[in-house]
Amino acid sequence: MSTATLITFIVYLIGMLAFGLYYYRKTNNLSDYVLGGRQLGPGVAALSAGASDMSSWLIIGLPAYAYSAGMSSLWICIGLSIGAYINWQFVAKRLRSYTEIAKDSITIPDYLENRFHDKSKALRIISALVILVFFTFYVSSGLVAGAILFEASFDMTYNDALLIGSIVIISYTFLGGFLAVSWTDFIQGILMFLALIVVPIVAISKLGGWGETVNKVGSVDPAYLDIFSGMEGMVGFLAIVSLMAWGLGYFGQPHIITRFMAIRSVKDIPKARLIGMSWMIIGLIGAVFVGFAGIAYFMDAPLANADEVFLQFADVLFNPWVSGILLAAILAAIMSTIDSQLLVSSSALAEDFHKAFLNKEASDKDLVWVGRYGVIIIALIAIILAIPQNPAYESSSSIIDLVSYAWGGFGAAFGPVILLSLFWKRMTRNGALGGMIVGAVTVVVWKKLSEVPVDGTQADAIIPFSLYEIVPGFLLATLTIWIVSLLGKKPSAEIEAEFDQAASGK
Repeated sequence: MSTATLITFIVYLIGMLAFGLYYYRKTNNLSDYVLGGRQLGPGVAALSAGASDMSSWLIIGLPAYAYSAGMSSLWICIGLSIGAYINWQFVAKRLRSYTEIAKDSITIPDYLENRFHDKSKALRIISALVILVFFTFYVSSGLVAGAILFEASFDMTYNDALLIGSIVIISYTFLGGFLAVSWTDFIQGILMFLALIVVPIVAISKLGGWGETVNKVGSVDPAYLDIFSGMEGMVGFLAIVSLMAWGLGYFGQPHIITRFMAIRSVKDIPKARLIGMSWMIIGLIGAVFVGFAGIAYFMDAPLANADEVFLQFADVLFNPWVSGILLAAILAAIMSTIDSQLLVSSSALAEDFHKAFLNKEASDKDLVWVGRYGVIIIALIAIILAIPQNPAYESSSSIIDLVSYAWGGFGAAFGPVILLSLFWKRMTRNGALGGMIVGAVTVVVWKKLSEVPVDGTQADAIIPFSLYEIVPGFLLATLTIWIVSLLGKKPSAEIEAEFDQAASGK
């Protein structure tokens, strides 16, 4: 690595720490630390939601998938775009209003307990546990991805790279809380966006333009040009369903929907939606074109690891200063998700365990420090999980698989519960609890039963066909909520009145 690239990289890291120090002075209570006092502007809300959503998957995983599959990779972009748009269009406004009506709820477990007037605290406990367990492993996978980047870029040992990357991310999340996370994610979102515009444009230009790029890709394999390649018959249909079903995950991702809760006003949501969707669609297309151009650019010496396509372009197409910025964009993608997940997890410890069970009279100052200590505790567990370099974490593609699993778990456990709690007055506490459990368990069981035996094929698995586990998980969770709610006693008049108030937007 050149000195110029190293300097650029270090300046970026120092800038992220500066945000943490600045917002440390502006964090006065738990609402500030967890939701920024509900004062997030539309631009910051949109880009921080997008950056925390996409993570390294957008810069590493999707280009790698497009490099391997060609234009058929667009199906996942279509599914994600539809899911994100529905989330912004229908969930954002209602969730912003309802969480304020429901005793000014500042976390998802807090909202669920208050929405259903659950005095047993079962909803709070189960939902907080789901968040803590899934996010600890999710954070660990992200820290490993960051360590791999540092290791490859700076010729460090794995453990040194893991330690340095973790310290930076933990520091600004610990200090500044939600505002630091949101503003750093905003900057990181811009950096990711620019990288995914510049890299494909320069690569395609070097190849002689779009027409020449398409011709070269077609000469490698005409199937790369066909969006329906490999999508024939029932297997192809299930493949399309699985790819588009990624969009279902949006409704249940705590680190994304908390941005809806934190936005300054429901009046800001249309502007935030326009910014967020524009960023997302252009970013997704740019990521696919990075991988697509890679097929042509590296046709004479194909990459051994598809996950390196963006890194290779950053190395061969740009001078060291620009390469440093592009490497920072990869780190930004990783950091923007980890910091949000750490914050949601720490808020679960502070609001949903400490305040709810250990010290109901805890002051805001005490809860902020519980949240900060929670960041350190969760991060340390995640680092410990990452240190052994478990083979499951040794390649970014397995990290992407882990992200897919966690995305499906959250989407199935929380997605139907959030949607129906916002739009179905007849839903009950037991319905919510049953749906959450069934969704999470279905994802775990389906994934296990779909595993391909060693030296076998999908047909040899207990479930002999491939279908993304979020699909059965989401459907069974929804069905469970509906049946259990109808079998139980209808909600109280007070709960129904709150629902009507949220529905009216007043």
